[in-house]
Amino acid sequence: MKISTKGRYALRIMLDLALNNNGSYISLKEISARQQVSDKYSEQIINQLSKGGFVKSVRGAKGGYMLSKNPAEYTVGDILRLMEGSLAPVTCLDEQSPECDKASDCVTYEVWQKLYNAILDVVDNITLENLVNNHKAKSGYDYII
Repeated sequence: MKISTKGRYALRIMLDLALNNNGSYISLKEISARQQVSDKYSEQIINQLSKGGFVKSVRGAKGGYMLSKNPAEYTVGDILRLMEGSLAPVTCLDEQSPECDKASDCVTYEVWQKLYNAILDVVDNITLENLVNNHKAKSGYDYII
């Protein structure tokens, strides 16, 4: 399983919004500059985050984006699933795929299931708030510079 740039940048954009939250909307241009992501690509990502209900937006001169919820309410898994779809390492574990008729006899199925469980254990137990706290501890800053 590989996480695309869209998934990685979405996580960075969400972290940027969490770290720079001062109660007002943040322009996409500012976020793009801080994250070194093109405005056009940032716009595609933020649109998907907005459609998913993860961010809210306001148009106009004082417009921009902010998180829809508290950073503690987002997991890395939530964000990655929104951007990437299923995080299953193989199709037979994907909830959207039909049940595999070999699953009961397949020895490798257990390997993929353990790998998938490990992935979910990591991404579903790290919140955006955890990342904010890690950033503050590592950098000494309460925001991204």
